[in-house]
Amino acid sequence: MNDFTVDIERQLNKLGKDIQNFVERIVPLEDRGHDFTPACDIVESDETYAIKLDLPGLSKKEINIALKEHVLTVKGERAEELDDSEVYRRQERSTGVFSRSFALPENVNTAEIDAVFRNGVLTITMPKSDVLSDAESIPIK
Repeated sequence: MNDFTVDIERQLNKLGKDIQNFVERIVPLEDRGHDFTPACDIVESDETYAIKLDLPGLSKKEINIALKEHVLTVKGERAEELDDSEVYRRQERSTGVFSRSFALPENVNTAEIDAVFRNGVLTITMPKSDVLSDAESIPIK
């Protein structure tokens, strides 16, 4: 590769990160607590992209994945209820409503997105493809 190609690739990478940061800032959260922000990794291979979110203490029924205009959004709430006789002496684990949004690359076939929730980790796998189809919701396995 020549320097021009490397520079274009670097600029496109930066643009993608800037768009991702913008989408995450403008997607509104619900009015309740906003303390819980799940940690996330994004992994790319030759054939797929994968998003891995740490969601300990949740069940897959408490997680919603939506897709609109090539933006994938994961929402949910982690709540902890205390009995009337209980009070916190220390609380370090975050609770509350969360929403994470991800701008997807154009070469993702959204109709073939797969979501698996195991051991508190939600893994969303998205195949790269030249043949693109759309989906609006993604069931969690």
